[in-house]
Amino acid sequence: MDVVTLGPDEIRSAVSMPAAIDAVRNGFLALRRGEFEMPTRTVLRDGGFLVMSAHHRPTASAMIKTLSLDFDRDPAIVGTVVWSELGHSRQLVADAIEVTRIRTGAISGVATDLLAPPEAKTCTLIGAGGQAADQVRAVHAVRPLTELRIVSRGLERAEALGKALRAELGIDTALVADADEAVRDVDIVCCATTSTTPLFSLASLAEHVHVNAIGSYRPTMRELPDELLADATVVIDEREAILEESGEIIHALAAGAITEADLIELGTALAEGVVKREGRTVFKSVGVAMQDWTIAGLLAQTCLGREK
Repeated sequence: MDVVTLGPDEIRSAVSMPAAIDAVRNGFLALRRGEFEMPTRTVLRDGGFLVMSAHHRPTASAMIKTLSLDFDRDPAIVGTVVWSELGHSRQLVADAIEVTRIRTGAISGVATDLLAPPEAKTCTLIGAGGQAADQVRAVHAVRPLTELRIVSRGLERAEALGKALRAELGIDTALVADADEAVRDVDIVCCATTSTTPLFSLASLAEHVHVNAIGSYRPTMRELPDELLADATVVIDEREAILEESGEIIHALAAGAITEADLIELGTALAEGVVKREGRTVFKSVGVAMQDWTIAGLLAQTCLGREK
């Protein structure tokens, strides 16, 4: 068996953010068409270990990702992504940290392109951890930003992130201590934290704002207030995963702030154009294996010479 192993630098060289956004968008359309076999991910040790898998029937290709998560460790996420195809003996093994960062950024890019006003150009990023930079890269790819505000408990890390993004993307960046103040009057908000309580109040948001929330992935985590979910158009990545894992959605449903009928899956929104860019919009993601399959597929195209 021939195994091609890719580290972070090789992954970054092979996959651009615009390509990742296009691949994830097409992946969600394929998911809606029923092309994937995708079990709900296995969660062990209350989220300490995750196993995710996806099989794409038309191409007889599969991806399996294993992760360990420890937010007291640096890096917090460690794991591997394995890509396999029937009919081919070569396998691809890629660093899961980089794949996860790119695919999580890419889905926010897809949602932002769908839901944010076309003229949107200002953004607040809450959180400066490993997922943060790709949230900004993806948003900037679909809505070129002129201003970025960063909120983080880790001042040194936030300063380094702001400096790096300013140099890379040419965006004016500023650190803001208070989240409610930081989200005021901006066009887009990206939440990438492990918070267990809402990060800001509904009253602090502009009347026409798009919010991406990708940080919480367990029922005990929560980045958004019930009032925002009740007020906004809410788009989610995948219903079964969201109802099992999203603390925001679970809490809002239990409180009666929203009903399951209020939740629109991203694939449906993309295929049917059922969402209008008006008022407040929210995209909530806990991540599904198909996203990792899309990035692994791009890597396979480049490094194994495969057609996806």
